Amino acid sequence: MNIRFYNARILTMQDANIIEGELWVQNERILYVGDGTDVDSVYRELSLGSIVWDREIDCNGNLLMPGFKDAHTHSGMTFLRSYADDLPLQNWLNEQVFPMEAKLDGEMIYHLTKLAILEYLTSGITAIFDMYLTPETIAEACMDMGMRCVQVSGQNNFGPATEVTEDRFLKLNKMNPLLSFFIGFHAEYTCSKELLEEVAALSHKYKAPVYAHISETKAEVEGCKQRYGMSPVKLLDSVGMFDYGGGGYHCVYLDEEDMDIFRKHDLSVVTNPGSNTKLASGIAPISDFLKKGINVAIGTDGPASNNCLDMFREMFLVTGLAKLREEDAAAVDAWEVLKMATVNGSKAMNLPDTDVLARGKLADLIMIDLHQPNMQPLNNIAKNLVYSGSKQNVKMTMIQGKILYEDGRFTQEYDVEEIYRKANEIINNLR
Repeated sequence: MNIRFYNARILTMQDANIIEGELWVQNERILYVGDGTDVDSVYRELSLGSIVWDREIDCNGNLLMPGFKDAHTHSGMTFLRSYADDLPLQNWLNEQVFPMEAKLDGEMIYHLTKLAILEYLTSGITAIFDMYLTPETIAEACMDMGMRCVQVSGQNNFGPATEVTEDRFLKLNKMNPLLSFFIGFHAEYTCSKELLEEVAALSHKYKAPVYAHISETKAEVEGCKQRYGMSPVKLLDSVGMFDYGGGGYHCVYLDEEDMDIFRKHDLSVVTNPGSNTKLASGIAPISDFLKKGINVAIGTDGPASNNCLDMFREMFLVTGLAKLREEDAAAVDAWEVLKMATVNGSKAMNLPDTDVLARGKLADLIMIDLHQPNMQPLNNIAKNLVYSGSKQNVKMTMIQGKILYEDGRFTQEYDVEEIYRKANEIINNLR
């Protein structure tokens, strides 16, 4: 499908400059980004006389930019939204989450994931990094809804077997262009050392990166030190877990040596400030990560621990909490946060074709409505997005060249009310 966006402000994220011009999409990729003055030369370069547009969209001065990358999610946990709340992490997991999750099956997770995808689209999220129980049905939900999804195994002492993870790694990476799958495990404290060594060996076999929850709470770090005499990061490094890259979710309690290990292996930190705030886990040292040159991305975490899948709220919390932690209002500039939510997320998720708006990149983009009070005046659009932006400003969400959400409506053949009904039915039957 050929779509022309014109009369647009465009933030490519290659730099902070705003282009006033147009953007062309041909099928799933971006064909042109520019001010429109070089159209004739572009036609010649592409050996085109003209383009027949399936749709031309007047952006009316609104902003086009790359979609947000939600780099840590547990989408199927929508059934626990506002159900398992107001508890510390370990109590929350052991008393509320794990007993309820034991009742789930793949079909339930399929429907619950679809509910999360609706919310992602309203927040301008065009790719998710999901860790949950039944990757096959999560993949089906994402294909059916048109969501780009990177999955990672959540292996732990309770399953699945390493052979199952390997089978999923081989199968799900070939299933659909929207899907990919990486090796991972839940956390150090839910895995034996023998299992961690198996995961590391699998990573070495395929020269593949590994991802996990790492150093989310003080108790987690202290427990690991009691068991092994070292921090989770040092333990994982000692078994060769990061020899082919990867990253960690949360990373609230990394010391200097831990950060050096992250930098040495070019690992990504995925910070989850909403979840860490709600569970009182702590504030990640974002300023220190940036000073070390560590790639920092942003995740919402799951809808049970957050409970809102909203990247605007996460962006504000990243910078706001960093300023409080450092007692420095200049800490973690808004532009750095916007990069975390887009470019850095693409790097963490191994999606290099989704990082910026440029010719040949995948057409995963959003339109931001600048004609709303919270976006005016236009002194600095990037800072407006981080400090005053909200989901109400998402005017359009496009993934793989398809518009899935526009002007407050879902444009695909989604039965939205049936998705809501099914989610409520599932939780009512599980109680």
